[in-house]
Amino acid sequence: MGLKEEFEEYAVKAKTLPPSTSNENKLILYGLYKQATVGPVNTSRPGMFNLAEKAKWDAWKAVEGKSKEEAMNDYITKVKQLLEEATASA
Repeated sequence: MGLKEEFEEYAVKAKTLPPSTSNENKLILYGLYKQATVGPVNTSRPGMFNLAEKAKWDAWKAVEGKSKEEAMNDYITKVKQLLEEATASA
C-alpha cells in the first residue's frame, strides 16, 4: 500500500475517534490533513470573531513547512496514537 492510500485509510479511521478527543488533537489533525491535501496555507487568516476558523487556520499554518509526504506520515502517526489511546482508555 502506498503512502497516499494509507493516508486515505487513516483519514477514514480518524472519523471514528471518540468525541472525547481533545480540540488540540483535532486541530493538529486538521492542520496536517490540510497540509497533506492542499499544501501551504492559501487563504488569509479569518477575523477575530471567527474563533473556530481562526484556530483551524493557525493549526494549518503551524505545519506549513512540511512536505505533503511529511504531513501524511505525521497524520497517520497521530491517528494511530489517538486510536491506541482511545482503545487503552475504553
